[in-house]
Amino acid sequence: MRKNSLGRFSGEQPKTRSSTYIHYHFLQSDIHEALSQYARGILLDLGCGNKPYEEQYGQTCERSIGCDVIQSSNNRADLLCEATSLPFTQNLFNTVFCTQVMEHVFDHGKLLSECHRVLKSDGYLVLTVPFCWELHEEPFDFFRFSKHGLQQLFEDAGFTDITIKPNGGKWAAAFQMLLNTIYSSFRNKNRTWRSRLVKLLFSEFKLTWLINKFAIWLDKKDNDEIWTLNYLVIAKK
Repeated sequence: MRKNSLGRFSGEQPKTRSSTYIHYHFLQSDIHEALSQYARGILLDLGCGNKPYEEQYGQTCERSIGCDVIQSSNNRADLLCEATSLPFTQNLFNTVFCTQVMEHVFDHGKLLSECHRVLKSDGYLVLTVPFCWELHEEPFDFFRFSKHGLQQLFEDAGFTDITIKPNGGKWAAAFQMLLNTIYSSFRNKNRTWRSRLVKLLFSEFKLTWLINKFAIWLDKKDNDEIWTLNYLVIAKK
């Protein structure tokens, strides 16, 4: 049973000292660029959560509808429904926007076919999905997708003109996962004096800030997309 009013990302860019700064630095930048080019007409925000990108796509769209399987922590979903059974007629939307959702849908092929069905001809799906991230929102965390798997899934659903972009490269992924691993120990109820010391170093003495800055600099200097945090996919009906 999924928890209602689940805490959701609300769109603020995390501060440089945040443990998730690297992740959002690349993800938000790529989403903003994609929305500025492809968010048009009537937009469906699928798995909308707290609609963290509404302010941006609202600038270029006539109107939007946000749907999710449960109500978000800020009560922003307009409609509650399954992503695999959308209550809309076919050829309704100019754009479907779906970010960090597909890994939580077991029948992800059906999700993509539903997106294709409700899109107008020449409409676009803008979707992001993690490639490298720890388990989250358990037990509803089912998959991780490579760029090759995504290509095949989108083709099978009938999409064309498919563009797949990694959100950062191997250094961004490596340092973000290092921080995720370290910070996960802070959430342990049975913390030891060692974990308290490590937390002090990372949070109070700005070691997280230093890692974030270094990781983004190194990723740009030595970009290698063999490993990435997320993929952004743009596909046309």
